[in-house]
Amino acid sequence: METRTLTVGVVQQRCAGRRDENLAASVAGIHEAARRGARLVLLPELHALPYFCQTEDPAAFDLAEPVPGPTTEALGRVAADLGVVVVASVFERRAPGLHHNTAAVLDRDGRLAGLYRKMHVPDDPGYYEKFYFAPGDLGFEPVASAAGRLGVQVCWDQWYPEGARLLALRGAELLCYPTAIGWSSEDDAAERARQLEAWRTIQRAHAIANGLCVLVANRTGLEPDPSGRTDGLRFWGSSFVAGPQGEILAEAPVDEPAVLVADLDLARSEEIRRIWPFFRDRRVDAYEGLIRRYRD
Repeated sequence: METRTLTVGVVQQRCAGRRDENLAASVAGIHEAARRGARLVLLPELHALPYFCQTEDPAAFDLAEPVPGPTTEALGRVAADLGVVVVASVFERRAPGLHHNTAAVLDRDGRLAGLYRKMHVPDDPGYYEKFYFAPGDLGFEPVASAAGRLGVQVCWDQWYPEGARLLALRGAELLCYPTAIGWSSEDDAAERARQLEAWRTIQRAHAIANGLCVLVANRTGLEPDPSGRTDGLRFWGSSFVAGPQGEILAEAPVDEPAVLVADLDLARSEEIRRIWPFFRDRRVDAYEGLIRRYRD
């Protein structure tokens, strides 16, 4: 079977308080990945901003921007200059009082190829995203780009097999997860280890179940709680690239910025699906219960 190689980059970064500093770090990561041959670069969730969702503050809505807007236009110019596809995460101001956590795909010519709006929005201690973001309304549709058909989701989406499966069924050639996830100071070492391993495992499982490569870009470093009520979140880094059998192709450290580059053979998805024919053996006639909240 013919090899079809795509070199990909994943940027793991610290996110400080200033948008210009964060965006500069993202751009530097894109340049490094492109210098090392990447044709697709994935950035972390809300990479141009501090993680403001640790608290509920109406003033934080001032951080939002339209799409297209300043961040996507700046990254579009970088994408065009370098001839790479960039997946970037933006706090989207869609209309007054209506905001989304949105991933934008900038094609290698700089144009906005498509959007994904985060479908699963958490509301947990330290992650008060429902205060800020309306659930996505674009569904699970791959975005066509020069790097292929990209199945893009955002952070909390990564825990749900349904979205990954629907993207695969609609022709996604790889899965991309911009992410912002970390530990609370209340978590002891054993709990931290369990959380990190669960996070790795669920996303590697998406690769295996769908025969697709998976890219995950996380933040790293401690970000203080703006309210001062907690010690903040320590984002656990550990960004990675996995192959279609869940094999780890590249992985970043927990506690420092990094740029990962890996070569993907996209044609292996066909090979793997022949060996492990999960799509062939799916009982589509028996899954109607999945569209219900619960079976009482």
